[in-house]
Amino acid sequence: MLVGARRGIEAKVLPGAGWPYRLLPLEPLHRSAPWRNWRLLTSAPAVLGGLSRAFSELSPQLVVGTGGYASGPAVAWGVARGVATAIQEQNAMPGLVTRALAPRVDQVHLGYPEARPRIRPGRNTAVFELGNPVAVGSVTQTVDWPEGRIVLAFGGSQGARALNELLLGGLDGLAAWPADVTLVWVTGPAHHDSVAARAGQTPHAARIRVVPFIPELGGQLNRVSLAVCRSGAMTCAELSAAGVPAVLVPLPTSAGDHQRFNASAMVSAGAALMREETAVSGRDLWGDMLSLLDDAGRLWEMASASRLRGRPDAADHIAAELIDLADRSEEAAGG
Repeated sequence: MLVGARRGIEAKVLPGAGWPYRLLPLEPLHRSAPWRNWRLLTSAPAVLGGLSRAFSELSPQLVVGTGGYASGPAVAWGVARGVATAIQEQNAMPGLVTRALAPRVDQVHLGYPEARPRIRPGRNTAVFELGNPVAVGSVTQTVDWPEGRIVLAFGGSQGARALNELLLGGLDGLAAWPADVTLVWVTGPAHHDSVAARAGQTPHAARIRVVPFIPELGGQLNRVSLAVCRSGAMTCAELSAAGVPAVLVPLPTSAGDHQRFNASAMVSAGAALMREETAVSGRDLWGDMLSLLDDAGRLWEMASASRLRGRPDAADHIAAELIDLADRSEEAAGG
């Protein structure tokens, strides 16, 4: 059974996914605006009641949290009930839930080895650095990718308005663009028409393909030579699994500034460049792209470094450890 928040993306995804689920009125902790946390108190009875019913109906052998605020109460409930528990933390900077529960759970699975010194696991907590699970290999191609080299610009499933605006601002003054390179620009559905109209008026319109969204993008990155994008944990994991070098522009408002920590880890590995949104111009981003595209040796080195960070088999290894934990828990309980 999957447990999520009524206000989260899971409320849109789970109803059509075919999995049993339960949505609860879970609320995030507002650290920068503590006066908004009154909702935690008013929603607590419904959350606790929902968790109690879920545990009674399912009698789980294992509770796995993915580090977000919605997973915290379920994992904490499992700890209190003596159920085997695990956390999978995607980011280089662990979130509040992971830091708070790491001393009490049975397993912590880290997407980034850089997160290891930032948690304090319990004496009996096993910590694994297996990477983030990504979909690779078996994904059906959903795009008719252009011939030649491809630069992919994207900001997540809904796009990134600020990143779009930066790129548009730099495009107006772009003097040259390689004839063998196509920019595939994933704008997000809300920004597609405006970006397409403005990009279509530039001298390089023929080398730019503007699309609103690409389903299952992570499994198709093997066609990409260079990416310009945000630095969410799963984005970086998918780039590394495919060995794609990147120019990363972290979302400055990400919780705990985790996107900047993710990008810094990729830069330290030699797999990416990082540009801070508040200090970069569109001209800078286009300059980065052109410089890398013109330096085959450097681009190859970055791609190799990215591939070394990649863990395309992470899902299998994490699942194996979780199954082993559940089996041992059942044996200990006399099952």
